[in-house]
Amino acid sequence: MISILNADLHCHSVVSDGTLTPEALAERAKTNGVELWALTDHDEIGGQQRAAAAAAAQGMHYLTGVEISVTFIGQTVHIVGLGFDADNAALKAGLAQTRGGRGQRAHDMAAGLAKVGINDAYEGALKFAGNHDLISRTHFARFLVESGVCKETNEVFRKYLTEGKPGYVEHRWATLKDAVTWITEAGGMAVIAHPARYKFSANQEFALFTEFKGHGGQGVEVVTGSHTPAEYLSYADTAREYGLAASRGSDFHSPAESHTELGTLPYLPGQLTPVWELLADKIQHAPV
Repeated sequence: MISILNADLHCHSVVSDGTLTPEALAERAKTNGVELWALTDHDEIGGQQRAAAAAAAQGMHYLTGVEISVTFIGQTVHIVGLGFDADNAALKAGLAQTRGGRGQRAHDMAAGLAKVGINDAYEGALKFAGNHDLISRTHFARFLVESGVCKETNEVFRKYLTEGKPGYVEHRWATLKDAVTWITEAGGMAVIAHPARYKFSANQEFALFTEFKGHGGQGVEVVTGSHTPAEYLSYADTAREYGLAASRGSDFHSPAESHTELGTLPYLPGQLTPVWELLADKIQHAPV
Protein backbone atom coordinates (compact mmCIF):
# COMPACT_ATOMS: atom_id res chain seq x y z
CA MET A 1 0.00 0.00 0.00
CA ILE A 2 1.53 3.28 -1.19
CA SER A 3 0.16 5.62 1.48
CA ILE A 4 3.30 7.78 1.36
CA LEU A 5 2.30 9.78 -1.71
CA ASN A 6 1.69 13.52 -1.92
CA ALA A 7 -1.72 13.24 -3.55
CA ASP A 8 -4.11 16.19 -3.38
CA LEU A 9 -7.46 14.99 -4.67
CA HIS A 10 -9.76 17.82 -3.60
CA CYS A 11 -9.53 21.47 -4.67
CA HIS A 12 -11.51 24.11 -6.55
CA SER A 13 -10.87 26.53 -9.40
CA VAL A 14 -12.67 29.55 -10.88
CA VAL A 15 -14.84 27.05 -12.74
CA SER A 16 -16.78 26.72 -9.45
CA ASP A 17 -15.98 28.70 -6.28
CA GLY A 18 -12.19 28.86 -6.25
CA THR A 19 -10.23 32.00 -7.11
CA LEU A 20 -7.44 30.46 -9.22
CA THR A 21 -7.50 29.03 -12.73
CA PRO A 22 -6.88 25.32 -13.27
CA GLU A 23 -3.47 26.26 -14.67
CA ALA A 24 -2.53 28.33 -11.61
CA LEU A 25 -3.68 25.53 -9.31
CA ALA A 26 -1.56 23.01 -11.18
CA GLU A 27 1.49 25.24 -10.86
CA ARG A 28 0.81 25.76 -7.15
CA ALA A 29 0.35 22.04 -6.58
CA LYS A 30 3.59 21.22 -8.35
CA THR A 31 5.47 23.88 -6.35
CA ASN A 32 4.22 22.25 -3.14
CA GLY A 33 5.39 18.79 -4.19
CA VAL A 34 2.08 17.27 -5.28
CA GLU A 35 2.66 14.07 -7.25
CA LEU A 36 -0.96 13.12 -8.03
CA TRP A 37 -3.59 15.83 -8.44
CA ALA A 38 -7.32 16.14 -9.09
CA LEU A 39 -9.43 19.25 -9.68
CA THR A 40 -12.84 18.70 -8.04
CA ASP A 41 -15.05 21.68 -8.86
CA HIS A 42 -18.57 21.75 -7.44
CA ASP A 43 -21.12 20.04 -9.70
CA GLU A 44 -19.06 20.93 -12.77
CA ILE A 45 -16.48 19.14 -14.90
CA GLY A 46 -15.92 21.92 -17.43
CA GLY A 47 -12.39 22.51 -16.16
CA GLN A 48 -11.19 18.93 -16.51
CA GLN A 49 -9.52 19.19 -19.90
CA ARG A 50 -7.60 22.30 -18.83
CA ALA A 51 -6.61 20.74 -15.52
CA ALA A 52 -5.34 17.53 -17.12
CA ALA A 53 -3.32 19.48 -19.68
CA ALA A 54 -1.89 21.74 -16.96
CA ALA A 55 -0.96 18.74 -14.81
CA ALA A 56 0.86 17.16 -17.75
CA ALA A 57 2.69 20.43 -18.44
CA GLN A 58 3.81 20.50 -14.78
CA GLY A 59 4.90 16.86 -14.81
CA MET A 60 2.16 15.68 -12.41
CA HIS A 61 -0.04 12.61 -12.60
CA TYR A 62 -3.76 13.45 -12.82
CA LEU A 63 -7.18 12.00 -11.95
CA THR A 64 -10.45 13.49 -13.20
CA GLY A 65 -12.49 14.92 -10.33
CA VAL A 66 -15.75 16.53 -9.26
CA GLU A 67 -17.54 17.32 -5.98
CA ILE A 68 -21.28 16.68 -6.12
CA SER A 69 -23.74 18.33 -3.72
CA VAL A 70 -26.16 15.85 -2.15
CA THR A 71 -29.10 16.25 0.23
CA PHE A 72 -29.04 13.54 2.90
CA ILE A 73 -31.20 13.54 6.06
CA GLY A 74 -31.96 17.22 5.46
CA GLN A 75 -28.30 18.22 5.25
CA THR A 76 -25.94 18.97 2.39
CA VAL A 77 -23.30 16.28 1.99
CA HIS A 78 -20.53 16.33 -0.62
CA ILE A 79 -19.49 13.32 -2.67
CA VAL A 80 -16.21 13.51 -4.57
CA GLY A 81 -15.90 11.57 -7.81
CA LEU A 82 -12.45 10.48 -9.02
CA GLY A 83 -11.15 8.74 -12.13
CA PHE A 84 -14.36 8.90 -14.20
CA ASP A 85 -14.83 9.44 -17.93
CA ALA A 86 -15.38 13.20 -18.20
CA ASP A 87 -17.25 12.69 -21.49
CA ASN A 88 -19.89 10.42 -19.93
CA ALA A 89 -23.29 11.75 -21.05
CA ALA A 90 -25.28 10.65 -17.98
CA LEU A 91 -22.79 12.26 -15.59
CA LYS A 92 -22.81 15.52 -17.55
CA ALA A 93 -26.62 15.57 -17.63
CA GLY A 94 -26.90 14.85 -13.91
CA LEU A 95 -24.48 17.63 -13.03
CA ALA A 96 -26.33 20.06 -15.29
CA GLN A 97 -29.57 19.21 -13.48
CA THR A 98 -27.91 19.71 -10.08
CA ARG A 99 -26.54 23.12 -11.12
CA GLY A 100 -29.93 24.22 -12.39
CA GLY A 101 -31.37 25.30 -9.06
CA ARG A 102 -28.51 27.62 -8.09
CA GLY A 103 -29.76 30.67 -9.97
CA GLN A 104 -33.12 30.98 -8.20
CA ARG A 105 -31.49 30.14 -4.89
CA ALA A 106 -29.02 33.01 -5.40
CA HIS A 107 -31.83 35.49 -6.08
CA ASP A 108 -33.64 34.29 -2.94
CA MET A 109 -30.45 34.71 -0.90
CA ALA A 110 -30.07 38.26 -2.17
CA ALA A 111 -33.68 39.02 -1.24
CA GLY A 112 -33.05 37.78 2.29
CA LEU A 113 -29.94 39.95 2.63
CA ALA A 114 -31.82 42.98 1.29
CA LYS A 115 -34.30 42.65 4.16
CA VAL A 116 -31.47 43.38 6.60
CA GLY A 117 -30.13 46.31 4.59
CA ILE A 118 -27.57 44.60 2.37
CA ASN A 119 -28.56 45.63 -1.14
CA ASP A 120 -27.44 44.50 -4.60
CA ALA A 121 -25.95 41.30 -3.19
CA TYR A 122 -26.83 39.22 -6.24
CA GLU A 123 -25.01 41.55 -8.62
CA GLY A 124 -22.13 41.82 -6.17
CA ALA A 125 -21.79 38.06 -5.80
CA LEU A 126 -21.98 37.57 -9.55
CA LYS A 127 -18.77 39.58 -9.97
CA PHE A 128 -16.92 36.87 -8.05
CA ALA A 129 -18.46 33.94 -9.93
CA GLY A 130 -16.26 32.87 -12.83
CA ASN A 131 -19.08 30.50 -13.85
CA HIS A 132 -22.44 32.25 -13.37
CA ASP A 133 -24.25 28.90 -13.39
CA LEU A 134 -22.40 28.02 -10.19
CA ILE A 135 -23.03 31.14 -8.12
CA SER A 136 -22.83 30.04 -4.49
CA ARG A 137 -22.72 31.17 -0.87
CA THR A 138 -18.95 31.58 -1.20
CA HIS A 139 -19.41 34.26 -3.87
CA PHE A 140 -21.88 36.13 -1.63
CA ALA A 141 -19.40 35.86 1.23
CA ARG A 142 -16.64 37.43 -0.88
CA PHE A 143 -18.96 40.31 -1.83
CA LEU A 144 -19.83 40.98 1.82
CA VAL A 145 -16.13 41.07 2.71
CA GLU A 146 -15.38 43.42 -0.21
CA SER A 147 -18.28 45.64 0.90
CA GLY A 148 -16.92 45.87 4.43
CA VAL A 149 -19.93 44.16 6.01
CA CYS A 150 -17.60 41.52 7.48
CA LYS A 151 -13.85 41.16 7.82
CA GLU A 152 -13.55 37.59 6.49
CA THR A 153 -15.67 35.00 4.76
CA ASN A 154 -16.00 32.79 7.85
CA GLU A 155 -17.67 35.70 9.63
CA VAL A 156 -20.10 36.12 6.73
CA PHE A 157 -21.16 32.49 6.90
CA ARG A 158 -21.60 32.66 10.66
CA LYS A 159 -23.70 35.84 10.62
CA TYR A 160 -25.59 35.68 7.33
CA LEU A 161 -25.37 32.43 5.36
CA THR A 162 -26.04 29.50 7.69
CA GLU A 163 -29.41 28.08 8.70
CA GLY A 164 -31.60 30.62 10.49
CA LYS A 165 -29.61 33.61 9.18
CA PRO A 166 -30.93 36.25 6.71
CA GLY A 167 -29.15 35.01 3.59
CA TYR A 168 -29.62 31.29 4.08
CA VAL A 169 -31.79 29.48 1.53
CA GLU A 170 -32.13 25.72 1.64
CA HIS A 171 -31.61 23.93 -1.64
CA ARG A 172 -32.41 20.35 -2.48
CA TRP A 173 -29.49 18.80 -4.32
CA ALA A 174 -29.03 15.39 -5.92
CA THR A 175 -29.76 12.25 -3.92
CA LEU A 176 -26.93 10.14 -2.55
CA LYS A 177 -27.93 7.35 -4.93
CA ASP A 178 -27.88 9.74 -7.92
CA ALA A 179 -24.39 11.05 -7.17
CA VAL A 180 -22.80 7.67 -6.52
CA THR A 181 -24.50 6.16 -9.58
CA TRP A 182 -23.41 8.97 -11.93
CA ILE A 183 -19.81 8.60 -10.80
CA THR A 184 -19.58 4.82 -10.79
CA GLU A 185 -21.41 4.35 -14.10
CA ALA A 186 -18.91 6.80 -15.63
CA GLY A 187 -16.16 4.43 -14.52
CA GLY A 188 -15.07 6.40 -11.45
CA MET A 189 -14.94 6.04 -7.68
CA ALA A 190 -17.32 7.83 -5.29
CA VAL A 191 -15.73 9.21 -2.10
CA ILE A 192 -17.43 10.82 0.94
CA ALA A 193 -15.84 14.25 1.31
CA HIS A 194 -14.72 15.64 4.72
CA PRO A 195 -17.13 13.52 6.81
CA ALA A 196 -16.35 15.27 10.12
CA ARG A 197 -17.89 18.49 8.82
CA TYR A 198 -21.43 17.14 8.83
CA LYS A 199 -21.80 16.84 12.60
CA PHE A 200 -24.10 13.85 12.23
CA SER A 201 -25.12 11.77 15.22
CA ALA A 202 -23.65 8.28 15.40
CA ASN A 203 -26.86 6.80 13.97
CA GLN A 204 -27.00 9.35 11.14
CA GLU A 205 -23.38 8.75 10.22
CA PHE A 206 -24.00 5.00 10.23
CA ALA A 207 -26.91 5.59 7.85
CA LEU A 208 -24.74 7.73 5.56
CA PHE A 209 -21.90 5.24 5.31
CA THR A 210 -24.17 2.21 5.03
CA GLU A 211 -26.33 3.71 2.29
CA PHE A 212 -23.29 5.14 0.49
CA LYS A 213 -21.62 1.73 0.37
CA GLY A 214 -24.88 0.08 -0.62
CA HIS A 215 -25.08 2.30 -3.69
CA GLY A 216 -21.53 1.38 -4.72
CA GLY A 217 -19.47 4.07 -2.97
CA GLN A 218 -15.90 2.97 -2.33
CA GLY A 219 -13.94 5.73 -0.57
CA VAL A 220 -13.81 8.32 2.21
CA GLU A 221 -11.62 11.36 2.76
CA VAL A 222 -9.52 10.59 5.81
CA VAL A 223 -6.92 13.37 5.63
CA THR A 224 -8.53 16.61 4.48
CA GLY A 225 -8.23 20.33 5.15
CA SER A 226 -11.06 20.59 7.68
CA HIS A 227 -10.17 17.49 9.71
CA THR A 228 -8.14 17.61 12.91
CA PRO A 229 -5.31 15.13 13.58
CA ALA A 230 -7.68 13.23 15.87
CA GLU A 231 -10.24 13.06 13.05
CA TYR A 232 -7.59 11.66 10.68
CA LEU A 233 -7.30 8.70 13.02
CA SER A 234 -11.03 8.45 13.67
CA TYR A 235 -11.91 8.28 9.97
CA ALA A 236 -9.02 5.94 9.29
CA ASP A 237 -10.83 3.59 11.70
CA THR A 238 -14.10 4.30 9.85
CA ALA A 239 -12.48 3.46 6.50
CA ARG A 240 -11.29 0.14 7.89
CA GLU A 241 -14.66 -0.57 9.54
CA TYR A 242 -16.61 -0.11 6.30
CA GLY A 243 -13.96 -1.50 3.97
CA LEU A 244 -13.50 1.83 2.18
CA ALA A 245 -10.43 3.18 0.43
CA ALA A 246 -8.88 6.32 1.92
CA SER A 247 -8.47 9.65 0.14
CA ARG A 248 -6.45 12.78 0.86
CA GLY A 249 -7.21 16.35 -0.27
CA SER A 250 -6.79 19.91 0.95
CA ASP A 251 -10.17 21.30 -0.24
CA PHE A 252 -8.16 24.35 -1.32
CA HIS A 253 -10.19 27.28 -2.70
CA SER A 254 -8.08 30.42 -2.45
CA PRO A 255 -4.71 31.64 -1.18
CA ALA A 256 -6.51 34.30 0.89
CA GLU A 257 -9.24 32.07 2.34
CA SER A 258 -8.02 28.49 2.68
CA HIS A 259 -6.39 27.44 5.93
CA THR A 260 -4.80 24.39 4.30
CA GLU A 261 -2.46 24.88 1.37
CA LEU A 262 -2.44 22.55 -1.62
CA GLY A 263 -0.15 19.57 -1.04
CA THR A 264 0.72 20.31 2.59
CA LEU A 265 -1.40 17.74 4.43
CA PRO A 266 0.21 14.87 6.36
CA TYR A 267 0.34 11.51 4.63
CA LEU A 268 -2.43 8.97 5.06
CA PRO A 269 -2.19 6.83 8.21
CA GLY A 270 -0.90 3.31 7.64
CA GLN A 271 -2.92 0.13 7.15
CA LEU A 272 -5.33 1.80 4.71
CA THR A 273 -5.97 1.21 1.02
CA PRO A 274 -5.34 4.54 -0.78
CA VAL A 275 -7.92 5.41 -3.44
CA TRP A 276 -5.15 5.78 -6.01
CA GLU A 277 -4.29 2.09 -5.72
CA LEU A 278 -7.80 1.16 -6.86
CA LEU A 279 -7.72 3.85 -9.57
CA ALA A 280 -4.29 2.99 -10.95
CA ASP A 281 -5.65 2.35 -14.45
CA LYS A 282 -7.52 5.71 -14.45
CA ILE A 283 -4.49 7.89 -13.65
CA GLN A 284 -3.34 10.11 -16.49
CA HIS A 285 0.41 9.79 -16.12
CA ALA A 286 2.82 12.66 -16.52
CA PRO A 287 4.81 12.57 -19.76
CA VAL A 288 8.25 11.04 -19.35
